[in-house]
Amino acid sequence: MTAKKLLLLSIVLSCQFILAQNKVAIPLNEVVVSDNQLKNFSSSQSVQKLNDSIISKNQSSLTSLLNYTTAIYFKENGLGMVSSPSFRGTTSQQTVVVWNGININSQLLGQTDFNTVSTREFNSIDVKAGGGSVVYGSGAIGGTIHLNNELKFADTFKNSLQVYYGDFNSLSAIYGLTAATNKWSANASFTRNSSDNDFKFIGKEGRNTNGQYYNNSLNTALGYKLNAKNSIKFYSQIYDGERHFSLTSLYATKTKYEDYNSRNLLTWTSFIGKSVSNVKLAFITEHYKYFEDIESKGFSSGGVKSLIAKYDFAYQLSPKMNLNAILDYTKNKGLGSGIGENTREIGGLSMLFQQSLSQDWNYEISARKEVSDVYKSPVVFSAGSTYDFSEIYRLKFNFSRNYRIPTFNDLYWQGSGNPDLKPENSYQAEVGNQFRYRDFRLNATVYATKIDDMIRWLPNNFGNWSPVNTDKVSIYGAEALLGWNKKWAAHFVDFNGTYAYTVSLDDKNDKQLFYVPYHKITASSSYSYKKWNAYYQFMFTGEVFTTSDNNPKYILSDYTVSNFGMDYNFSQKNVCKIGFKIANLWNEKYEALPSRIMPGRNLTLYLNLNY
Repeated sequence: MTAKKLLLLSIVLSCQFILAQNKVAIPLNEVVVSDNQLKNFSSSQSVQKLNDSIISKNQSSLTSLLNYTTAIYFKENGLGMVSSPSFRGTTSQQTVVVWNGININSQLLGQTDFNTVSTREFNSIDVKAGGGSVVYGSGAIGGTIHLNNELKFADTFKNSLQVYYGDFNSLSAIYGLTAATNKWSANASFTRNSSDNDFKFIGKEGRNTNGQYYNNSLNTALGYKLNAKNSIKFYSQIYDGERHFSLTSLYATKTKYEDYNSRNLLTWTSFIGKSVSNVKLAFITEHYKYFEDIESKGFSSGGVKSLIAKYDFAYQLSPKMNLNAILDYTKNKGLGSGIGENTREIGGLSMLFQQSLSQDWNYEISARKEVSDVYKSPVVFSAGSTYDFSEIYRLKFNFSRNYRIPTFNDLYWQGSGNPDLKPENSYQAEVGNQFRYRDFRLNATVYATKIDDMIRWLPNNFGNWSPVNTDKVSIYGAEALLGWNKKWAAHFVDFNGTYAYTVSLDDKNDKQLFYVPYHKITASSSYSYKKWNAYYQFMFTGEVFTTSDNNPKYILSDYTVSNFGMDYNFSQKNVCKIGFKIANLWNEKYEALPSRIMPGRNLTLYLNLNY
């Protein structure tokens, strides 16, 4: 370990020698994004954009990034272990991760494990609160997380290397390449994350054992302009990871989990008059192996292959009216130890319309209907409007119906699956207030959500656990996003903060859902002077119940965690930057799940090269 630290220090020292929104876009822009609906049909909802400078200040996992920059709460089974979100008081299956416009939630579990997503290979990450099932399909109830690979058609050639090394023998490295002309554009990156994860527990004897992990990710995006009106893009991502699940006692059996995911997306975009035609073809695979005892050779496994075809047609009816139609088809084929071999097919049609009634007032309405061979889907819709009362204040309103379909495990798990399940059904209303004055900005939103037919696994008459449509949940709350920055001379100060108040009640007993905190606060500030930059991060998470009856004996206490970092840029063009970050600065003892103690104070050194 000492040798590795000396090697990193040598690399850092050698660095000194290296120095010698709202309308459908009809023209083919220099920057091409694959998720046009997020850009053109989300004005009535809250969208928080996280750029590459924010991404680089956090650990590589999507959990770490969103934990310190958004109002989303995470249930994390220890550092690097399984991590699932609660967005606006919903369950982990009711938040969707969208990769370049495609829903990538697991077809087996209905959710994304946020510790399997590496953030540093994306240009930007957007967080959209509220319903989005009309465009993004099943699960888009609490909100959607958008991972974006943007392509630029302009003469460019650059390389980047980021290396992070810290306590517990933790290593994160990413190499990226960007090359483009006015005809071609390419982004490629390779990411490696690993850790022994053997930190000492705070306030008790022992270390975190059997918690080691690694993951590799290869990410590519290619674009080619056939002519002035036609372009082809290809996006690909391959993920391979292994995690040994941390033990909760000295006598627990050591287990591990392997997963391999691949995502491939081909798009063809055509501009004809006032219309934009976009054909998408995606092939997505997910596969896992679970070793209940790593000393034995036996394991359970499963996987799903998904084929997605989508035709997206946008037409500008007039300078103030835009129409967007989306026709899609999905085929899922699952095979595994628990689900056997099963296939399902889904077809859907979405219609989106937007009109600007005046320079200050616009509205948007949309609807979607699905047809499937295994379930009956409701008609979902969304309606929203924005009005600018002045340059300082904007009022936003949105009302939507959303849904979540049963997963492969819900439908087909041998001996327990329930093929008669109905999709979860949700209605949501929200009112947003957006203030902007000079360098200050504030977004404040209140919302209410009603969810019916929630799927829950319960014991049946034969003593087996089986999923049923049983729960009804009422949710209401408020969110605030605050930002301020100021620049004078060589000084720059930036501040961002979030606050969420969430009430999520089971209608049967009027109790708060477990693992939903009433309060969560995040704040971050940074100060830059010439080539120096320092930043501080803060997160407060209120207490959570861990049982459905809200038994006070089983409450997880609130906790406050802070991070501090500093770096120095050796050149004006950001060629070489070195820095450090101290996580859990005040050595707080905290758990996001019972018996899953998180690390205490720890140090990471990093080197960023751009050439």
